[in-house]
Amino acid sequence: MAKKKKYYVVWRGHETGIYESWEACRNLIQGYPNALYKSFSDLESAREAFYGNPHEYLGKSKPSTSLSKADKERIGEPVEESLAVDAACSGNPGVLEYRGVIVANHKEIFHKGPFPQGTVNIGEFLALVHGLAWLKQNNYRIPVYSDSKTAIKWVSQKKANTKLEINELNQELFKLIRRAENWLKQNSWENNILKWETEAWGEIPADFGRK
Repeated sequence: MAKKKKYYVVWRGHETGIYESWEACRNLIQGYPNALYKSFSDLESAREAFYGNPHEYLGKSKPSTSLSKADKERIGEPVEESLAVDAACSGNPGVLEYRGVIVANHKEIFHKGPFPQGTVNIGEFLALVHGLAWLKQNNYRIPVYSDSKTAIKWVSQKKANTKLEINELNQELFKLIRRAENWLKQNSWENNILKWETEAWGEIPADFGRK
């Protein structure tokens, strides 16, 4: 089956515009402070978004319509003053990157990668630990959201239980994993780690917008 075409809008980057590949988009946002970008499934939607307000589109994918009103009321709304983290991986394993953004204004706090070989679970784990370390360094007691149950579990266990084997492509990534595990064992934190309720709220604000 042919891969469905995507269009990538860059509102803030080294250059802005609409691009037809993730590689082109990534080159324009990599290393640019607080870059704003998102993917769209058709050109018309991408054009409408490009000329609109980016914050009306970022982290605004539609929540599930299958949730009952009672379920939505039970889940409630996300905490605006919080940090959200996420990872993206092109393949499994594949090229990996992760980032963290402030939920209230979608400001990107950190963005790491691309790493030549990793998995989504590794990226989600590293993003969550990086977020906790950043919050502690800056004395912020706000919660941190992840949409990965696996990453949250690994953090609670203070160990990345990945089945990926170390090789020449991922040596640097495994150094980060060991550093993250050591940080978890040597530090404590007051920030609540919360599960992002994708069905109720749509995609997590730190999502890379490639779906």
